[in-house]
Amino acid sequence: MQLGPHIQVILLDIEGTTTPIDFVYQVLFPYARKRLPSYLMQHWDEAQADVALLQIEYTADMQQGLQPPVLDSSQPESVIAYLHWLMEQDRKSTPLKSLQGKVWEEGYASGELKSQMFADVSPAFAAWREQGKRIAIFSSGSVLAQKLLFTHTEQGDLSGFISGWFDTNIGAKREAESYRHIAAALDCEPREVAFISDVTAELEAAQQAGMQTFLSLRTGNPPQPYAEAFAQLTQFH
Repeated sequence: MQLGPHIQVILLDIEGTTTPIDFVYQVLFPYARKRLPSYLMQHWDEAQADVALLQIEYTADMQQGLQPPVLDSSQPESVIAYLHWLMEQDRKSTPLKSLQGKVWEEGYASGELKSQMFADVSPAFAAWREQGKRIAIFSSGSVLAQKLLFTHTEQGDLSGFISGWFDTNIGAKREAESYRHIAAALDCEPREVAFISDVTAELEAAQQAGMQTFLSLRTGNPPQPYAEAFAQLTQFH
């Protein structure tokens, strides 16, 4: 992994980059799906901001001719049905990710969840910090979920290495403008940021913004279109 000498920040995706895809799909997502109903029932009033965003998303789904389950945002059971449908679509929905993060927070606090990282993540973080590089995260998972993931890892608490956290509130991961916003938030130019992801469409958007990019080829990652157009890595070191 050859970083340009001008690179100040290493911006990381999570799923398929720092964390095995299997952990996300076989542990985190099933955990959230199973516990979302009880969480909503217990925290209905606190969840209203997310529910309001779900209503907006549902309206857009209907306008696009999709067929989600009917959403009555005054009824927890109806909201849960729509959330489950969004999960089945693997939708990168901001309110869904927000609610999942709150469910996972309880799981990490109880000790039921312990996040998995690839073996090279912790030593790479230490090496990058020694080199004076900053580390930031850009994931479709909420900032809360990101912080929980890196705090409660099998390698210990890695959250202290990270100086920036970004989710889809800053923009979609496949839009170049999102990466420009991230660079501005990090007080640097896009050319001073290297972005690593397992999704070529995200790398293309980051390149359009002016960032250096690397395609993550971790074990278990699905093939990506136009993979040969990007610098590739199987390990951070």
